[in-house]
Amino acid sequence: MADIQNVPVTTDSQSVQRLKPNAVGTIGVIFMAVATAAPITAMVGNVPIAVGAGNGSAAPAGYLVATVVLGLFAVGYATMAKHITATGAFYGFISHGLGRIIGMASGFIITMAYTVFEAALVGIFSFFATNLLQTELGIHVHWIVFALGMLAVNAILAYFDVNLTAKVLGAFLVTEIVMLALGALAVLVHGGGPEGFAPESINPLNAFSPAAGVATASAGLGLFFAFWSWVGFESAAMYGEESKNPGRIIPRATMFAVLGVGIFYVFVSWMAIAGTGPTQSIALAQDSNTASEIFFGPVREYLGGWAVTVFNILLVTGSFACGMAFHNCASRYIYAMGREGLSLRLQRTIGATHPKHGSPHVASFVQSGIATAVVLLFLAAGMDPYSEMYVVLAILGTMAILIVQALCAFAVIAYFHIGKHPPESANWFKTFLAPLLGGIGMLYVVYLLWEHKAEAAGSAASTLLFKLTPWIVLGFFVLGAAIALFFRAHDPRRYNLIGRIVLENSHERD
Repeated sequence: MADIQNVPVTTDSQSVQRLKPNAVGTIGVIFMAVATAAPITAMVGNVPIAVGAGNGSAAPAGYLVATVVLGLFAVGYATMAKHITATGAFYGFISHGLGRIIGMASGFIITMAYTVFEAALVGIFSFFATNLLQTELGIHVHWIVFALGMLAVNAILAYFDVNLTAKVLGAFLVTEIVMLALGALAVLVHGGGPEGFAPESINPLNAFSPAAGVATASAGLGLFFAFWSWVGFESAAMYGEESKNPGRIIPRATMFAVLGVGIFYVFVSWMAIAGTGPTQSIALAQDSNTASEIFFGPVREYLGGWAVTVFNILLVTGSFACGMAFHNCASRYIYAMGREGLSLRLQRTIGATHPKHGSPHVASFVQSGIATAVVLLFLAAGMDPYSEMYVVLAILGTMAILIVQALCAFAVIAYFHIGKHPPESANWFKTFLAPLLGGIGMLYVVYLLWEHKAEAAGSAASTLLFKLTPWIVLGFFVLGAAIALFFRAHDPRRYNLIGRIVLENSHERD
């Protein structure tokens, strides 16, 4: 096989470099997509908040509603992935469906989102690692040590073949899924908790009711935290160029990352609340010091204290795996936009691939530099790695991703039914109704985030960065659109390249 450095993708007379083909299979793509959701962090971190301040013991029903809405979105998204294989994923899809200007604007905010998400996960990883060492060994290490260590490891792993990253993520992911499943199955085998199986917890209608007995509770906040638990599932599409059969692998991996993970979330959260007891769950969730007992209580009772220790270790490894997955996502977006040919200098640097490993190594180092700078700024400001760095950056990234997801859903409709590319693939459900309902659902979640952003931010709501969050998203969107408009006016040839770097076997070329 020829070196990847010498394998060009040609579009509009531009020769660009390719990521390593056939580097990862279905399981590897699934690992990397699901790792961005960080199942153990999503469950232990998000469910207690949904229970205490959101829809109470019906939090699992909120996850069921989110599974349905995201599943509808994923149907159209997966269909698009069959026809367009682009490392830029959202950037490429939206450019083809809604045009180059909206595509470039979306590319800017989604790249920003994945970039800050790595720094956010560095924050929560450092917090968990510091607490674990203090609790288990009585040793205090400043969080910045763990933060810099994680940034360095991410940079090293991303330098090599993507398959190496997939294996590392797979090892971490399997262990956390096994432990979550063991805890849930233990409750199932023992017939539930003090109030039985609490079937009302999975009634979808209850997802829209606030927690019983909590005056400040909002069902919308619970629903938002449910949707938040999937952030990053769409990353499967950006590995299409490196997968063995993107037309089959990417749609399958995407649907599994939504439906498979969704069913798992519903089951695990339901068993945790049933094991603790719906009433007791709401009471425990009112205090951040006891909220995790919704999960740890049943685990300790049915599996033993060792399982709680393992859970705490997996919170560390799970957040690390999530951060590493987001590092790969950010690197590929930076790489995808750099190799477009809008700037030959960028094309030869961040748009370059490693001659041996086929990795976006320069873009990866750029991402590492940005994430490190963000982390050091939070350190210099004396801000907490969890309650401030993680929370604020995660909200910023989530806001951007949700907006782009909505745009992508409507781009699917435009691509197949307005642009008619290709007309024989248009389907009333897969490419119209499902993405329409999914897109409307995404807009509803954006509304939920806007309405409950202060509650979601907690103590970080008073920070300047949090107050600037909507303006940062808007600023990046406008900047991307302005750059596209500049090229349309002054260099139409380069303007035509926006979002058009796709794999050779894709249907779309222009």
